[in-house]
Amino acid sequence: MNRFALSGAGVVLLALGALAEARAQQAAPVRVVQDAKAQKVDVFVGARLFTSFLYPDSLEKPVLYPLRAANGTVVTRGFPLDPQPGDPTDHPHHLGTWFNFENVNGLDFWNNSYAIPKEKKSRYGWIKTDRILATASGPTGALAYHANWTNQQNEVLLQETTRFEFSGTGRARTIDRATTLTAAVDVAFADAKDGLLGLRLAHALQMPSDKDEQYTDSKGLVTVVKAGTDRTATGTYLTSAGKRGNDAWSTRGVWCKAYGKMGADSVSVAIIDHPKNPNYPTFWHARGYGLFATNPLGEKIFTEGKTANNLALKKGESVTFRYRILIDEGPQTLSAQQLNAAAADFAKRPVASK
Repeated sequence: MNRFALSGAGVVLLALGALAEARAQQAAPVRVVQDAKAQKVDVFVGARLFTSFLYPDSLEKPVLYPLRAANGTVVTRGFPLDPQPGDPTDHPHHLGTWFNFENVNGLDFWNNSYAIPKEKKSRYGWIKTDRILATASGPTGALAYHANWTNQQNEVLLQETTRFEFSGTGRARTIDRATTLTAAVDVAFADAKDGLLGLRLAHALQMPSDKDEQYTDSKGLVTVVKAGTDRTATGTYLTSAGKRGNDAWSTRGVWCKAYGKMGADSVSVAIIDHPKNPNYPTFWHARGYGLFATNPLGEKIFTEGKTANNLALKKGESVTFRYRILIDEGPQTLSAQQLNAAAADFAKRPVASK
């Protein structure tokens, strides 16, 4: 064969490949189905269940759980609701993906879970979803809800209105979240490490570790995270600023992605900040053991006391936070260029919270 024939065949193969990729990336229909009795809303992309919004008061806060890649692979930890073989069992308050904060008028909303003894519950806050405001199905699915951030006496500190928009293709899933918090009383978010949008990664997306680690919260409670021995963990982090692995923690960036191998595929979970958010670009509270969080309100701990950021709202004042979560699976994970483009797109198309 001559080189011109090979070149022509190559062009045809490239064209076929591009066509297949284009078809794979066509938006799939999204179906949002509420089950009021079970206090959940299921989200389907195409024929596959993507995630469920769970809002019983027994969970201490509403969550999306679990999150799945386009091929059905679960990318969030199963424990404590549906433990999987090899799942770490630390931090039982890390469930799917959630939104809360460690210190609101002295109450800890982040660390609350079934594991807190009854005699200590008064130090923790509760987020109680009282109504689903809207659901919609179509090329983009939508879910809006209202919740109250309360103390143990059911007194309301903050009213929350959140809107999710869900979309997906043959290999990707997207969640756009906009949350508005309105103060029911004067409220202070005291600069703290644990917040704000959190996600607990599946075991395979943890970073490999050969030693136990200890983490101490603001109340002096110590949690031990055991080292992995099953060689399942393959993950790491990359930020828009080029920070990798454990170096991502406490640094700023427009986006951060966690990525690794799950089965035969490369899987990435990325969180994108929005330029209208307070303290943009955010700090990353990204731990090797699988906690993946963005926290613009934890500046003091992340800068080792050099600067601080204490957010205060007078009664009736509001603040809005917007984030995008991207889940991708395939031969390669999303590149920095692709994530930069996704961040630019998100910046141009803010999601309304109501």
